Amino acid sequence: MLKGIPTRISSDLLKALADMGHGDLLIIADDFYPPITKTPGGVSIQAKGNSAADMIEDILKLMPLDVDYCEYPVEYMVPDKDSGISMDRPKVWDDAIEAVVRNGYAPKIVGEIERSKFYEKAGRAYVTVCTSERQPYGCFILQKGVRIFNLCQCFPFFKL
Repeated sequence: MLKGIPTRISSDLLKALADMGHGDLLIIADDFYPPITKTPGGVSIQAKGNSAADMIEDILKLMPLDVDYCEYPVEYMVPDKDSGISMDRPKVWDDAIEAVVRNGYAPKIVGEIERSKFYEKAGRAYVTVCTSERQPYGCFILQKGVRIFNLCQCFPFFKL
């Protein structure tokens, strides 16, 4: 048993998060997403019984986002502009943004990505976390960053 690890984070997911490096992609997949065909070279981890926002909430307690090198280190899937799909804004998008904010990030780091571009980008992901999310377009891409310590805050005697 480890202390401080959210209960929704399985040992397989914990290992995958530890194996990821700066710039690696993680997919939070809804219940309809096909992880094997969309990311055949990636790791697929089951997190059934959990929502997309809940998984984002807990993953961000452990994994930093790439806010230094990426405009939108969190992206949510939207319909392609030419798809003709018209829909109300799913609550899952706002729930995910709230999870990002609760973990200390600004809401402006969350962006949209069209469905076809999402699938293209997801093909490069290291891990896909498969949730039970049933709201439409409940898929997200998170890009891992690095946590840089400010040595002046940790060690007041240290001057840059």
